[in-house]
Amino acid sequence: MSAVIHLQALGLTEYEARAYTALLALGRAVPARVARQAGIPRPKIYETLERLEGRGLAAKVGQNPLEYAPLSAREYLARARRSFDDRLGALDRDLSRLAPDPAPEAVYHLHGEAAIRSLCEDLTLNARRSLYMAGEASFADRLERLTPRGVELRRTPLTDLPSVAAHGQRAFLLARDGEAALIAHFIDEGGTGEAHGVHTHNPVIIHLIEGYVQLAAQTTATRTTD
Repeated sequence: MSAVIHLQALGLTEYEARAYTALLALGRAVPARVARQAGIPRPKIYETLERLEGRGLAAKVGQNPLEYAPLSAREYLARARRSFDDRLGALDRDLSRLAPDPAPEAVYHLHGEAAIRSLCEDLTLNARRSLYMAGEASFADRLERLTPRGVELRRTPLTDLPSVAAHGQRAFLLARDGEAALIAHFIDEGGTGEAHGVHTHNPVIIHLIEGYVQLAAQTTATRTTD
């Protein structure tokens, strides 16, 4: 059950997650019934329900017989979200003290298609103002779906312009918020070698990519009107 897996990712044990989802399905039940529904050994169900009560996920609603009911999943998710945000904030502060922001002129080499596509997705999800992208339509479509609302998106195919990739390779360009850029070279199907690229915060490269995308869009528009 996917809910059990997600609850475990938030810190619940497997028994706790199974018992909580069983309670949500039952609404209110004695421990023995929760154990049957969740597939938990009966000797373990009492301590499991007590831990759920301690987490604010369940409450006793009767003593004779003893019954439990689930508390709001939304409240738990809100608490988990706040806790996770607090931890991320603390981690960000700690990492900032350990290492400075990358130098603007630094260029980082990337290897492997999966790593490159993952970084493209991260750049897209973190966009605040603008995105420029050019390259294969299917991947650009995916990134467009990930683009946050309100971000200005400019995309174009790389046609009718000088190639920026070697024979047997496909280029993909991405620039975000005037702050970060990525140039990728994917390998054509049946080709040899490994996908590679570069990631940088260099403003010169970022502006070059933005200009290249704008030029490609203008060229495509001109060709369409002709």
